[in-house]
Amino acid sequence: MTTTRFAPSPTGKLHIGNLRAALLSYLTAKKAGGSFILRIDDTDPERSKEEYVDAAKRDLEWLGLHWDRFERQSLRLERYEAAAAKWKEMGLLYACYETPTELELRRKRQASMGKPPVYDRAALKLTAKQKAEYEAEGRRPHWRFKLDQVRVGWEDQIRGETSVDLASVSDPVLIRADGSWLYTPCSVVDDGEMGITHVVRGEDHVTNTATQIQMIQSLGFEVPTFGHHSLLVGPQGEALSKRLGSLTLEGLREEGLEALSLVAFMARLGTSDPIEPRASLAQVVENFDITRFGRSPARFDIEELRGFNAKILHALPLVAVEDSLRALGLEGEEAEAFWAAVAGNLTSRADIALWAGIVREGAEPDIAPEDAEFVAQAMALAPARPWDEKTWSAWADAAKKASGRKGKGLFMPLRKALTGQSHGPDMGALLPLLKNVKALDLAK
Repeated sequence: MTTTRFAPSPTGKLHIGNLRAALLSYLTAKKAGGSFILRIDDTDPERSKEEYVDAAKRDLEWLGLHWDRFERQSLRLERYEAAAAKWKEMGLLYACYETPTELELRRKRQASMGKPPVYDRAALKLTAKQKAEYEAEGRRPHWRFKLDQVRVGWEDQIRGETSVDLASVSDPVLIRADGSWLYTPCSVVDDGEMGITHVVRGEDHVTNTATQIQMIQSLGFEVPTFGHHSLLVGPQGEALSKRLGSLTLEGLREEGLEALSLVAFMARLGTSDPIEPRASLAQVVENFDITRFGRSPARFDIEELRGFNAKILHALPLVAVEDSLRALGLEGEEAEAFWAAVAGNLTSRADIALWAGIVREGAEPDIAPEDAEFVAQAMALAPARPWDEKTWSAWADAAKKASGRKGKGLFMPLRKALTGQSHGPDMGALLPLLKNVKALDLAK
């Protein structure tokens, strides 16, 4: 069975970049009728916070990316210790005593000589006496995995044939001097023991994949299928990494974006296929094909997402928003008329509350000084209630004859006076719904 995983570190809130990996992993599993695992990478107790675990769960649940299994790496430390013991027995895990400062100086010397900053395996030449002396000084070793310095290749679902020459890569550190684990060994052990068949992640992990393949094989696990997606950039091709903190999934949710619009948008971003509205997550799954993603950086434009979100909203049937309207005091025929009037002009769910407030409570008039006299004159010409779909045109015609105004100079001041907004639903459909029109108090 196809099994994928999403393994966030609970050191911050999930952002749009995290979603790319989570969504593609979820869709890969579900397209094949498989299983999706949420695995929390919380082996760093100082940086990991439970609030971020809860936040990640809320984000994924909001998006509909429900996991079939939940795991925490902090509960599996004995499994990593067992793997480390096996690697030591095989001569693949060795102790290193260099300090960070010493390693940095060594890299600088290599750079000055035109050599790549690859660890020189000096620790392998240490005698037992030298190691004992370091220990006596109070040094504690960090542990590196000894790579077989050959070219490692695989058929990537997105990149195609991919390979990395491990002779150009430093032996990776698996365990820090303080005894804490790094991401690489934990991921290798978990993927193997949990039966992960497909790993989907960013292209910044390509070199990691080559080293992990050797580690996976050393433990006798089956190597999964890998897919490395391109990273996100801004609309002009600029680095998006510095803005990711402001593009959290929580923030997008609070802005009022539809979960389905975000999922449908990101499921196609980076492919040559058109980004199209979908009626359900099941449709997104059905139309997903990971091989359609390209290697070029994917341009993410928040304004494009907002425009796409508006299309999704415009197509929502009344039944999809009935609960939201009921919470705003709109039910039955009133809710039906309201949705028919405003749906085509919404950009986010936040707009629903805005227009519901205008309809039920009225809006503060927005009147420019140069329009004040005209608005007062127009309010005096307001037709008697009840208003219907013909009221707006009749009222506007009367205001036109009385003032001589026409076009935008006629309609915009009236709209802003009645709704407090410069844009919005067709006034013919909206006007009959208004229960409280504060601008009427301005009549001469």
